[in-house]
Amino acid sequence: MDYTQKLNELLIATARENASDLHIAVGRRPTIRIDSVLIPLQKEPILTKEDAEGLVGALLSAEQKDRFLKLRQVDFSFNYEDKARFRVNVFFQRGFMAAALRLIPAQIRTVEELNLPPILHDFAKLNQGFVLVVGPAGHGKSTTLAAVLDEINHNRTEHIITVEDPIEYLFAQDRCIVSQREVGQDTTSFHEALRAVLRQDPDVIMIGEMRDPETIATAMTAAETGHTVFSTLHTNSASQTIDRIIDSFPPEQQGQVVSQLASTLVAIISERLVPRVGGGRMPATEIMLTNSAIRNLIRERKIYQIDLVIETSVQEGMISLNRSLVNLLKRKEISLEQAESCSLNPAELRILLERT
Repeated sequence: MDYTQKLNELLIATARENASDLHIAVGRRPTIRIDSVLIPLQKEPILTKEDAEGLVGALLSAEQKDRFLKLRQVDFSFNYEDKARFRVNVFFQRGFMAAALRLIPAQIRTVEELNLPPILHDFAKLNQGFVLVVGPAGHGKSTTLAAVLDEINHNRTEHIITVEDPIEYLFAQDRCIVSQREVGQDTTSFHEALRAVLRQDPDVIMIGEMRDPETIATAMTAAETGHTVFSTLHTNSASQTIDRIIDSFPPEQQGQVVSQLASTLVAIISERLVPRVGGGRMPATEIMLTNSAIRNLIRERKIYQIDLVIETSVQEGMISLNRSLVNLLKRKEISLEQAESCSLNPAELRILLERT
């Protein structure tokens, strides 16, 4: 079998079906994910060990293959003839090669096209501060950040530096200089890239993911020193995000971290992509804006009270996840079953629904 040709056919099928992901695993047909549902490609044969090795091999450069065999897993981006771009993780499972490919749309969509709240436009106007987009894997964090960064790119004259693993969306430079650095290719690690970033005259910094305390500390310092910093975390809510950041540091450092966080944090956007009635997915968002009440709660380590402030600050532009889900339900965009499965507090969701 010509595995390069077969891989190309699978990539074309993934893009044609508007799938979000392609999975390659021994003992299964190649499988795509559409609107959160895994769908085997029935016309394709069940993959053997040789098939998986051939398809994974067609994805990897010689250098990537050496790294993969040494580390047993590797992340990278893959371009198919400039027609489609994928974020790829190849790995071993039960001794067999496997791969998961995430399709990255060629066109960076706007806040409106993504059905995100209009308040996100405000974050594209920031001159300083720390903004986090959080949520489970595969729920649109990178896509949301790309929309905000591209708005900056088209409307301001700034130097945007991104540090990603791997690079996902490619920005066509407009009014901004956009420097995109890929971990493993352009820099050895997030931490090393961020140590150098303040010497590269940035205005806006985007960190693909905050994976360790060093990265978090550098991000907050950059925000303190007059930069706008965007990043992501795999957390489920604003309050959980703040707890996670503080708890990632040893006790003797937490006082300083609390102080930095209270002074630099501008907003936390928590996202869920909910299956839409009739197909597709709609974002449900919790938005926390750091007002004086939130800052005081962070300083006093009363993080558990933040949810109440969000719920009672609608007029300031904040919204709880449950209220966002209720709004989608009232517009008949999503089903009650899907709303309850995405809610962190389904009982409260039902009460809110009855009241509105």
